[in-house]
Amino acid sequence: MVANVNSPNFSGGANIAIKCPYHTYEQTIAFYRDTLGLPVIEEEAEGCIFQFGPLRLWIDRVPNISHPDIWLELETNDTESAAAYLKNHGVARRDEVEQLREDFDGFWISDPAGIIHLVVGDED
Repeated sequence: MVANVNSPNFSGGANIAIKCPYHTYEQTIAFYRDTLGLPVIEEEAEGCIFQFGPLRLWIDRVPNISHPDIWLELETNDTESAAAYLKNHGVARRDEVEQLREDFDGFWISDPAGIIHLVVGDED
């Protein structure tokens, strides 16, 4: 099989996010911080970042949700090419899920199961 040289490259990113309902947020933070003893990178009122092996685990307090949601990050060498490639493969853009900075090189998609992915360009 010959690879399509025009296809963008994808790889797992350095971030995982758990979007957590208000009613379970404190217990979730305590689990990762106190029970598992994961190192805290940063803690704010609406979120906490833990070192999760080579990854960063973001736990965000989110209003108006009833259960947690896992969001993943994908890195690509070319976000413009990636957007076109994913569109051609029927992948839904989900830019409505969370506002990104205007100068941010990335966008939101979801997989067929509904898992949200942030597609980001290389930071090099």
